[in-house]
Amino acid sequence: MRPRYRPAIELLGSRVCLVVYFFPPLVFIAHTDPSALQIKKMPKSSPCVFPWSSLWLASLIILMVQSALSSSSTYQRPAVAGKRHGFLERTLVLLDVNTRSSIRVLSENFLSLQLDPSIIRDGWLDFLSSKRLVTLARGLSPAFLRFGGKRTDFLQFNNQKNLAKFRGPGPDYYLKNYEDDIVRSDIALDKQKGCKLANHPDIMLELQREKAATTQLVLLKEQLSNIYSNITITARSLDKLYNFADCAGLHLILGLNALHRNPDNSWNTSSTLSLLKYSAGKKYNISWELGNEPNAYRSMVGRAVNSTQLAQDYTKLRTLLQSVRFYHRAHLFGPNAGRPRKNAILLLDGFMKNAGSAVDAVTWQHYYMDGRINKAEDFLKTRLLDTLAEQISKVTKVVNTHTPGKKVWLGGLGPAWASGISNLSDTYAAGFLWVNTLGMAALHGIDVVLRHSFFDYGYTHLVDQHFNPLPDYWFSLVFKRLVGPKVLAVRVAGLQRKPKPGRVIRDKLRIYAHCTSYHNHNYVRGSITIYIINLHRSRKKIKLAGTLRNKTVHQYLLQPHGTDGLRARHVQLNGEKLVMMNNETFPELKPKTLRAGRTIAMPPMTIGFYVIKNINAYACRR
Repeated sequence: MRPRYRPAIELLGSRVCLVVYFFPPLVFIAHTDPSALQIKKMPKSSPCVFPWSSLWLASLIILMVQSALSSSSTYQRPAVAGKRHGFLERTLVLLDVNTRSSIRVLSENFLSLQLDPSIIRDGWLDFLSSKRLVTLARGLSPAFLRFGGKRTDFLQFNNQKNLAKFRGPGPDYYLKNYEDDIVRSDIALDKQKGCKLANHPDIMLELQREKAATTQLVLLKEQLSNIYSNITITARSLDKLYNFADCAGLHLILGLNALHRNPDNSWNTSSTLSLLKYSAGKKYNISWELGNEPNAYRSMVGRAVNSTQLAQDYTKLRTLLQSVRFYHRAHLFGPNAGRPRKNAILLLDGFMKNAGSAVDAVTWQHYYMDGRINKAEDFLKTRLLDTLAEQISKVTKVVNTHTPGKKVWLGGLGPAWASGISNLSDTYAAGFLWVNTLGMAALHGIDVVLRHSFFDYGYTHLVDQHFNPLPDYWFSLVFKRLVGPKVLAVRVAGLQRKPKPGRVIRDKLRIYAHCTSYHNHNYVRGSITIYIINLHRSRKKIKLAGTLRNKTVHQYLLQPHGTDGLRARHVQLNGEKLVMMNNETFPELKPKTLRAGRTIAMPPMTIGFYVIKNINAYACRR
């Protein structure tokens, strides 16, 4: 690209002439005598000569003129009236929070978990007693644990204890008889009192992973073909499941088979009644749910259950619970409808009209994408993230029409449908969807979010089959440690346009605020936790204003660890990689202290939690 100016120095006798070509025919001639400054036409070639005695003067002139040119040659946009030059570059967002009152108060179990019944088929149910797995689940308590999913409606309860006994002698403890290894483990657990925990040998876990990999192919084929086989849950299986939930401090919600039907299409309660009696005899504190995505039954089994029939089934289940003395006050949740499209909304509307009072909370499911997504950047699309708000609006409208004030739960939520996407939905990139879901659901008053799945199933889980936490687990752990159930209103003003309270700049900088968790003893009541999602490809700066001004801030910045970027399967907190110290010890979540008044700098495509200490927020003191 040609420069706008072409300077040349010409010495005419004792005078120095500076030639600057703006256009070929026009030149400026600057002499050492200021009065000689004029504009005239000159040819492209000049007869000037260069006497060496005048070089020092020429050098001086060059320096002076270059300084003048550098200050005037670069075009600068005029400053907008009322803005200080450079202020826009230093501060992108002004952030304040309403500390006088909360806009929502959620359940203490807001972030909760789910296990898929497929763990019975692939064998992982036998390993729920693992000390490390229980420790990881306990880190996310208090929470609900929903045992349900696609295969809920194919569960059959068999009231057999399946007493531990050897199938054969087994010449080698580890290698020759895998099933006998499980039996030996069960015998050892039966001898324990209270919380039953085990440390399984590595070779045993390796054999289980091989078995699970083979079974997963069968399960995936069933899901893609929509043809499912029945799964038997025995009394011993239920004991193991409840032991896991109880040891981890989770409240179990057990899904019942709604497709066990009589010839007249009414619900068959025989298996459920047997299950209730066994659980009551063991004094298992369980809540209940009937069916999974009833709007999809026709495509799954060729038999539809309409809203009227489903309402009758829930009414029958409520009566059944009341007939069992131990469960006469047990909680019942449902109908666990699928994504709120036309059929699901019609079913939900009819159900709420006829049986809305039978359930303690209304449950539904949401999945963001299908298995065709193959780019990490797809998890950052604002349009994708905003689909949740649209779905919440549809569901709450139906619920409030029939039962105003009824709690709404988001059950079975995952970043992707059909078990997720390998090397995508189990990486750092999926965290943007997960954390945004928590923030958006809280803001819209969703009382509980059940994450599918805590362990094992597909690629949307929080813990892998080596019992190692994945990125979404670390996001969940930090959320549990710092974020309380009281939701606060955020006021955001972007300096690039007219301030609009409660809005974010182009929706790529998402900011949510809660009272800090009361369970975190590092912070006194009255502290506030703000969590920020930066979807921009550049660093963004946030200036705390109003009541937040000049307060000390603790930063918990979560970034991908390693060279894989958004596809990383490890997370670092303030630059330190997060990894379990041992089977029972979490790493210390060390904050970085930002001095009072300092601007928060969010790196591109990252997630951060910020605790405003000693703010003594009125909404958070009570």
